[in-house]
Amino acid sequence: MATFSKIPLSGSTDGRPVKVAATATAGTLIHTAQASATNPDELWLWVTNTSGAAVVLTIEWGGVTDPDDLICKQVSIPANSPPTLVVAGLILRNSLVARAFAGSANVLLIEGFVNRIS
Repeated sequence: MATFSKIPLSGSTDGRPVKVAATATAGTLIHTAQASATNPDELWLWVTNTSGAAVVLTIEWGGVTDPDDLICKQVSIPANSPPTLVVAGLILRNSLVARAFAGSANVLLIEGFVNRIS
């Protein structure tokens, strides 16, 4: 039977939001999946825009190839938005990485958690 452990994103400090500093690929590190070919990490991510203008977000999932690895491509996040769900339980494994970049640096905050499955 599978075991689920709820953990913070590896790109987070103590569970705090990850500020998206990158404005191009490769994006700001959000999470690195566990090094297992069979046990995945299930990610849940929300984004908040702290600026007074809409900002475009792109999430890179396991790589940086367009279009293969861009699961959330150029999505406009409204100005001064509350947390908005952008990744709902998608999985990564084998030490693959989730990253993000934005149209403006340091105004989008990504928060969330990982269900580590073993």
